[in-house]
Amino acid sequence: MPAPVRYSPDVEALRPDEDRTIEQLNETFDGILETVANDSGHAVRSVHAKSHGILEGTLTIDAGLPPELAQGLFATPGEHKVYMRMSTNAGDILPDAVSLPRGLALKVLDVAGERLPDAEGTSQDFVMVNGPVFQAPNAEKFLGSLKLLAGTTNRVEGLKVAASTVLRGVNKALTAVGIESPTLGSLGGAPNVDPLGETYYSVTPFRYGDHIAKFSVAPVAPALIALTGTEIDASGRPDAIRETVQSEMAGIEGVWEFRVQLCRDLERQPVEDPTVQWDEEEAPFQRVATITVRPQDSWDAARVDAVDERMRFAVWTGLAAHQPLGNINRARNAPYRHSADFRQRFNGCPIHEPASR
Repeated sequence: MPAPVRYSPDVEALRPDEDRTIEQLNETFDGILETVANDSGHAVRSVHAKSHGILEGTLTIDAGLPPELAQGLFATPGEHKVYMRMSTNAGDILPDAVSLPRGLALKVLDVAGERLPDAEGTSQDFVMVNGPVFQAPNAEKFLGSLKLLAGTTNRVEGLKVAASTVLRGVNKALTAVGIESPTLGSLGGAPNVDPLGETYYSVTPFRYGDHIAKFSVAPVAPALIALTGTEIDASGRPDAIRETVQSEMAGIEGVWEFRVQLCRDLERQPVEDPTVQWDEEEAPFQRVATITVRPQDSWDAARVDAVDERMRFAVWTGLAAHQPLGNINRARNAPYRHSADFRQRFNGCPIHEPASR
C-alpha cells in the first residue's frame, strides 16, 4: 500500500469565485433561518435543525497507534468526554415521515493543542452524515441545491410527507439497479433508517497532522449493528425517530469506532471534489478510537438545553492539526458561524463552547 500523502498547503486549489459564493450561501441560509424563526417563534439551525437524540459518552483514543495515525487529537492515548447529536438535514422542524439523510455531530471536550483561527474553547468538532459522498462537487453547485431546499422551507407539511413517500420509492428503485442519488435523498427520498445503526462519514477531507484524511464513525456494539438498515415507521408519529432512539438507548450500551481514511494518492483521492468516494481498497479506514455511551435518556431535558440550544457544532472548531480542506469546507466556515449568531440573537440565548474540566 502506498505511503500516506504528506500535507502541504498546496494540496488545496482556491477558486476565484469563493468569496461571492459564500456571500450567497449566507443570504440563502438567512432565508431559511428567518422563515423558520418567524413561523415558529424560535430560531433553529439552518441545516440539521431537528435533533433525534443528544448523547453523552467517552472517546477513548487507542494506545500504540503507528506514527501515521498518531496525529493531532489522536497523538496521545486517553479519554475525552464527548457529546453526540443525531439529526436529519432539513433546516426546518418536520414530521419524521419526511425521511432525510441522518447526521451525526461530535464535540470532543478538553483537547489540547494549537487552535484553528477563531476557534473558541478547547473542543474538537466532527460533523458527519450517513453517506460517503457529498451531493455537490463545489460550493457553487451546493448553492444551487441549497436554494432548492430553501424553496421548500415554508411548504405545507402534508405535501412534504407525500413528496417524501414518492421520492423514497424512486430512490429505492434506483438503488436496486445500482444507482445512488444523494440529491433525491436530500430532498426527502432517503430511507427512514434508525440513526443508531448507521455508519457516518465526514465526506470532506481534513488535515490529519502530517497527512490528509476523511473520518468515519461506525457502530460495533452488537445491539447497534442489529439496528443497521432498520427503517422506522413514522406514520402518525411526528417525532418517531426521537422516540425510538430514546426507547432503545434506555437499554443499550452503544460502542462506535472512530476511523481514519488516509489519503494515499491525490489523483484518486482528491481534496477538492467531495463527490468522489475514496476507494476503501486503496485507502482503508483504520480505527484510532472508540466512543462508548452508557444506557441513558437520549432526550434528557437538561442535556438537550445545554447541547442542542446552547452549543454549535462546526468543522472549523478544533485543532489546526485537523484543518478542514477543500472548497466545500472553506465555504462552511462563515455560514456555520452566521447561523449560530442568528440563533443567538433571535432566541436571546448565548451560544458557547463547554467549559473545560
